[in-house]
Amino acid sequence: MRALKLQVQISVNGYIAGSKGEMDWLEWNWDEDIKNYVNNLHEPVDAIVLGRKLAEGFIPHWQSFSENPETADDFSRKMVDTHKVVFTNTIEDKEDWKNTVFTSNDVTEEINKLKAGEGGDIIVYGGGEFVSSLIEQGLIDDFYLFVNPVAISKGMPIFEKLSTPQKLMLVEAKPFACGITVLHYRNK
Repeated sequence: MRALKLQVQISVNGYIAGSKGEMDWLEWNWDEDIKNYVNNLHEPVDAIVLGRKLAEGFIPHWQSFSENPETADDFSRKMVDTHKVVFTNTIEDKEDWKNTVFTSNDVTEEINKLKAGEGGDIIVYGGGEFVSSLIEQGLIDDFYLFVNPVAISKGMPIFEKLSTPQKLMLVEAKPFACGITVLHYRNK
C-alpha cells in the first residue's frame, strides 16, 4: 500500500499560516542539508494531492519556476512532472496545468483508492482545510512537520478537527542550521 505523506511548514505553536493566510514568518534561509532532506523525502513520491485553494498557487508557481532558465532545477521539474490530483467542487479543468486531474469525489474514498493503487508514495503539502480533513479521517501515514523557530499569535491550525487523540510515533527529529527542526511522525 502506498503511503500518504504530509509535508508542511508549521510554527512552534502549531499554525501553518497566520489568521489571514500570512506566511511571512516562514524561514527560507535553507542550506544544502535541508534541501537534500526535502529531495530525499520526495524521491519515492509519484503523486501529489492538493485542495483547490493551494493548487491555484502551487501549480502555476512550479510551472513558472520550471520554465524560467534562471530558476529551473530538478526539483521544480519534478513538481511539474509528478501526477497531481486536485480535490475541488469548482474547477472542472485547467488545460494549462500539466499532469493534473480534478476530482469532486469523496476525499476519503478517493485517497484510499489512490493508496491502494500501484505506484510510489503520495504527498500533500498543505491547504489548512484540506489537510485538516485528511488528518480528521486518519488518512495521513507520515507527518513531516517543518517546525519553524517562531511562534505567532493567531493562525490556521491543522489538528483542530480531531474529536479524539490521534496516536503518532516519532520516527525522527532532525534540526537544521536555519533553525527549522523536522519532526517526522508516523500514524500508529
